[in-house]
Amino acid sequence: MEQITNYLYALDDLLWGTPMTVLVLGMGIILTLRFGFRYQRKIAFNAKNTFGTMFSEGSGAGSISGFRAACTALANTVGTGNISGVATAIVSGGPGALVWMWVSAFFGMSTKACEIIIGQRYREHYQKSMDEYVCDRSFVLKNAFGWKKGAVVLAVFCFLFGPWTCSVQTEAVTSSMQEAFHISPLLMDIIIGITCFVTIWGGLKRISDVMSKAVPIMAVLYLIMGLGVVVLNFREIPNVILLILRSAFSPTAAAGGFAGATVRDAIQYGVARGIYSNDAGTGYGMIAHAPAKTDHPVRQSLWGWGEVFLDTMIICSVTAFTIIITGSYYTSEATSGALTTIAFGNAYGAIGSKFTAIAITVFAWTTIIGMYYTCEKSVNYAFGDTELNRKMRPIYMIYYMIPCVVLYNIEADTIWAFTDILSAAYVLITVFIIIAKHKEIFRLFDDFWKRYLPEKEAGKNPQMVSFDCAENRKS
Repeated sequence: MEQITNYLYALDDLLWGTPMTVLVLGMGIILTLRFGFRYQRKIAFNAKNTFGTMFSEGSGAGSISGFRAACTALANTVGTGNISGVATAIVSGGPGALVWMWVSAFFGMSTKACEIIIGQRYREHYQKSMDEYVCDRSFVLKNAFGWKKGAVVLAVFCFLFGPWTCSVQTEAVTSSMQEAFHISPLLMDIIIGITCFVTIWGGLKRISDVMSKAVPIMAVLYLIMGLGVVVLNFREIPNVILLILRSAFSPTAAAGGFAGATVRDAIQYGVARGIYSNDAGTGYGMIAHAPAKTDHPVRQSLWGWGEVFLDTMIICSVTAFTIIITGSYYTSEATSGALTTIAFGNAYGAIGSKFTAIAITVFAWTTIIGMYYTCEKSVNYAFGDTELNRKMRPIYMIYYMIPCVVLYNIEADTIWAFTDILSAAYVLITVFIIIAKHKEIFRLFDDFWKRYLPEKEAGKNPQMVSFDCAENRKS
């Protein structure tokens, strides 16, 4: 096992080295410039067309509302990456890793928007087996490039290996609940497995319904607790900010249980954990937002701003400030969810540890469910809109849950290394798709801002722009 772990570390370092960092950030910067910083600077417009439409069913073809699609996406983003991922980023990259999480998130808003536009553009309507609009990387490879064989290979890869990243979630739950409540890891593992399975059995409608309730409530409660730590220690904020900024551009010295970190470590772990947390560039955005009802793909893409902003700029920052203010990252040798649990315990006492453990459990639970939906799309592609697809879904549910209940006690760093490797593969595929279809993305982007929206605001009735590649291949 130690030898396997060392191989994973080596491959992780290779994939998330300087080339990947330059590729991901570089693409985000180029897209942001091309979009004129629209996703970053038009905050009022973005908020009105996303959070301002939370209770609207939306218009146009689709399976669920734009808000429910966003909550399904947020189940992937607002999760243990915000708690455990931030903790491992700071332990491995130092406090400065937070700066690079911010940087990747700022430009990642544009990348996430591209994924959503692509998902809406190349989706299909599965009417026979599930009556649902679907899309993922495989659907795009087929509908945008005509690569049917390559799409099948990718689909098989995704539905075979995707579930194994969920062991990150169960490890975080079992370690934090053991830290806070002294509950047996095996018992928590069984509870997570059963409750997640019951939820995903209900399909997209049940998943989106649960996510639209659980994610916002838990996110708000977690933010209140985290901001409480910041307010109670407001005198430390200037020093914490200086430490974060200084550590982002200069090596961080070892202290206590913290081994120290180089600038390269800060960048690598900041970008990698940032992408894992907000999913910008992984391709999950095209999956979660494909079934959304919307009048234009670019309007739905505005949710990408909200997801990334809430996930990284707000929740990840709150977690990082809590860990740094309490000094937990160098006074304890813990990592992952256990470190964040200790940090809140240092701030609030036993009640803080218990609350964090509960938050991690809920976030991990929703992430496992949200991840199932993304992996299922690969199954849908592989078996097509057929009766076999309908029969295979229950079987795949069982397979999907196996890693969650088997790998819960593997060392956290090993699990994160494996997760980083899979994330890197997803990122490379997604980057290729965005670059190859950039003209179509820009065409739709310009159509929304230069034609559709002006006509809409002028009181005219412009035709909705939606696609269903299953029926209109030449749209």
